[in-house]
Amino acid sequence: MELIRTLTQLVNTLRSRGIRRRVAVVCPNDPHTEYVIIRSLREEIAEFLLVTDSAHMEIANHLHAASPDFVKVFEAPGPDEAAALAVELVRRGEADILMKGLINTDNLLRAVLKKETGLLPPGGVLSHVAVAQIPLYHKLLFFSDAAVIPRPTFEQYRAMIRCDADLCRKLGHDEPRIALIHCSEKVNEKFPHTLSYVQLKEAASQGAFGEVFIDGPMDAKTACDAHSGQIKGLASPVVGNADIMIFPNIESANTFYKTLSLFGDANMAGMLTGTMAPVVVPSRSDSGNSKFYSLVLACLAGTQND
Repeated sequence: MELIRTLTQLVNTLRSRGIRRRVAVVCPNDPHTEYVIIRSLREEIAEFLLVTDSAHMEIANHLHAASPDFVKVFEAPGPDEAAALAVELVRRGEADILMKGLINTDNLLRAVLKKETGLLPPGGVLSHVAVAQIPLYHKLLFFSDAAVIPRPTFEQYRAMIRCDADLCRKLGHDEPRIALIHCSEKVNEKFPHTLSYVQLKEAASQGAFGEVFIDGPMDAKTACDAHSGQIKGLASPVVGNADIMIFPNIESANTFYKTLSLFGDANMAGMLTGTMAPVVVPSRSDSGNSKFYSLVLACLAGTQND
């Protein structure tokens, strides 16, 4: 498979496969979600099951009338019931992807994480992966976790890396290059995540993540800038060429996400991983483009590798 280096290429790759993914959207009652639905229909990459509360049926019915072959509407008494119904549609195999509209993330996640009826398998680890197209970087950059796990445990790191590496392979990376992010290159017991990094590299050497290159601790600049690595005397396939960055905590990853989008002029996409099906939970402040690319990413994640 050709390496996907841009989000536009991501859209084109999905279109070329000629498969519309079925997306259950919870409360599609805001302009950005409406934009994503209309654009996805125009690009012929998805069909939609719109699940909304009784007070907001007008937009859903309008979208159905405009594209009756590819839009179905389901009514629920309120937002919580809409979330539960959308999750049920995914569990029944009637939808491939779950997407958040105008509903609080906490309300949606209650339905996603509910035992017996949710989307997280027993023993599963819910995480978040972001993908950034940065003008000054030569390819798409994946990173975790900017939204879900405050301070990853070793097992959470393992699950996060597995999911991110699997998604990276779907975009054409045979051997994803994974940087374990810290403020320096030194392992220090004052920073317990650096001790986990040592364990993660050992697990990688034993094949825990498939064919990957993994290195760290290292800072974000060293991971993405070869010159910085040369100055520091670091030689690694990861240095200056990272595909995936694993952050030590949600504060650093979230700050990186917001900084890239605000000051770095980056286009962003993101989704939840670890669930039975991809879940798109965009931030309220995300642009319409970001929400669209997030859905495209989820659609590709739900397909088999070519």
